[in-house]
Amino acid sequence: MNEDVFNIQIRKFLKSVGVTSQREIETTVRQALASGKLKGDETIDAKVTLTIGTLGLSVDIVGAIDLE
Repeated sequence: MNEDVFNIQIRKFLKSVGVTSQREIETTVRQALASGKLKGDETIDAKVTLTIGTLGLSVDIVGAIDLE
């Protein structure tokens, strides 16, 4: 295995995950604010599940997003 290639590929994947996740969260929160589902002062619990089926990996990453 080429460690440099492996590292770059992981970073590319994580960048894609980060950009896509941020876009989806921002869009959904803005829609929830516009519809009145959120007031704008909440803390939103979030969870991401990272899975790699061929390796049997499944890891939950949990956190909170403060809106104010």
